Amino acid sequence: MKRIITYYLKPYYLRMTVGFFIKFSGTLMDLFLPWTLARMIDVVIPSGKKEEIFMWGIFMFVCSVLAVTLSIIANRMAARVASDSIFTIREDLFRKVMVLSNRQADEITRPSLISRLTSDTYHVHQMIGRIQRLGVRAPILLVGGIIMTLLLDPVLACILLAVLPLLTAVVITVSKKSIPLFTQLQENVDGFVRLIREDIAGIRVIKALSKEDFERNRFDKSNRDVVDWEKRATVTTAITNPAMNLFLNMGLVCVVVAGAYRVNAGLSKVGTILAFMTYFTIILNALMSISRMFVIASKAAASAERIDRILESEDETSFQLAPVLEEEEKEDSFLEFDHISFSYDGTGNHLRDITFKLGKGETLGIIGATGSGKSTVVNLLMRYYDPDEGVIRMNGRDIRTMSLKELRSGFGTVFQNDVIFEESILENIRMGRNISEQEAVAAAGFARALDFIGEKGGILESLNIRGANLSGGQKQRILIARALAAQPEILILDDSSSALDYKTDSLLRKELRENFSYTTCILIAQRVSSVMNLNQILVLEDGAAIGMGTHEELMKTCEGYREIFISQMGAERGENG
Repeated sequence: MKRIITYYLKPYYLRMTVGFFIKFSGTLMDLFLPWTLARMIDVVIPSGKKEEIFMWGIFMFVCSVLAVTLSIIANRMAARVASDSIFTIREDLFRKVMVLSNRQADEITRPSLISRLTSDTYHVHQMIGRIQRLGVRAPILLVGGIIMTLLLDPVLACILLAVLPLLTAVVITVSKKSIPLFTQLQENVDGFVRLIREDIAGIRVIKALSKEDFERNRFDKSNRDVVDWEKRATVTTAITNPAMNLFLNMGLVCVVVAGAYRVNAGLSKVGTILAFMTYFTIILNALMSISRMFVIASKAAASAERIDRILESEDETSFQLAPVLEEEEKEDSFLEFDHISFSYDGTGNHLRDITFKLGKGETLGIIGATGSGKSTVVNLLMRYYDPDEGVIRMNGRDIRTMSLKELRSGFGTVFQNDVIFEESILENIRMGRNISEQEAVAAAGFARALDFIGEKGGILESLNIRGANLSGGQKQRILIARALAAQPEILILDDSSSALDYKTDSLLRKELRENFSYTTCILIAQRVSSVMNLNQILVLEDGAAIGMGTHEELMKTCEGYREIFISQMGAERGENG
């Protein structure tokens, strides 16, 4: 919460101060009305002077108009401050989310990031707006009401003051208990969002397996958890209003009884008692507003803490100073993995002592069983994660000494589960980069995608979200065109041809050989046929390299590669035969 107040609201301090004085002036007009009414009843009306009655009536009318007008102006200013500040908070939060390392995103979880960008920022927005409206008006009415009652009748005011410590104790106690409850509620909302994302993304699988009832039960359980924690939090905060009503109404009864005795004894007047009861009502409403503010503040405090955790998280992908290799060492290789070891959770060995070198324009195939660490090599190369041991170099330079923009601008990548956006085919290939339509069309041609793009209506034709109106092979060719469009120095194809038929796959590899011979290519594949003609092939098994070399060399020296080749190519020959 401290960051919100001292950093994000700082540019709006002047506007908030002006709004405070406007709100203060409007609230004073409200406080003058009961006092004016008491004077009219006790002094002006008994005098019988109509001019004074009309004059004080006009004064009350002017106070009412000013109270409404100034309140509207202040509320509009408060709404603008809340909107502008939360815009900046949400923008900074999104920017921070975009540069979080994959390790940090895994720890926080993506559903939690979504809820922090949505519901948490909404709670903070509500708090900023309400504090400027109720948070200014209510304390002024409370303090001003007490002052006015002391001026009207100090004895009756003491009855009111005796109730205030009880009310303060209720508010403090409820606030201490509610903030942890709202924090836990938001964590349950994170899990709820995760379940919804999974079910929506996997709706076809759920229907295909007739697991609708199973998923409904999971949803009901998660929904019930959210509801139960919300009940606990709201029931706890709901104690505030009844408790305040009880104490204040008891005080009001005491005021009426004591006031009756004082009027009867001639120590007070009827108008004073009426004004006193009006001020009592004003104080009651002010305290109720303050209690609502504590509920909003409790939610916002929990949400602000969750937002702060993201904004204050360390940048794990920042620059690091490292020695640069000598010129003769730079010429030795364009890309080098130097004894790389890595674990996602810090306990396993997802990669162990991986070493290889690639020259400019060379091709590397990575093959192995599922879970052997093939995609992890790419994740480390693009600095989605940093290795636990070893160094990755490009042109002899440790990639940790390069900015992420500098590093990744040289890559063209296609991942296993890449995303097609709800945009035109052109924009899906361009992806906001400075790529002309002609270059995009050329890239689509290299990816063997022009035929079906023409059938779809051309490169300007819109695609559905996640490419729902494309087949698996068509999606992969659009993604490959996206990777090729910027003429990358390093092309990474992570199992990107699994949905292509053999003919299209062969034609695609031919296009890459003929038109991207200058590009260093890393191809992760399940098929031996996709990698057997590459310069080098890395065979992985349980995170360790069990073979490295050309196809012919591996057939002689690597039993694991030989088994993969026989199981795949032998099966194909058997089918053809």
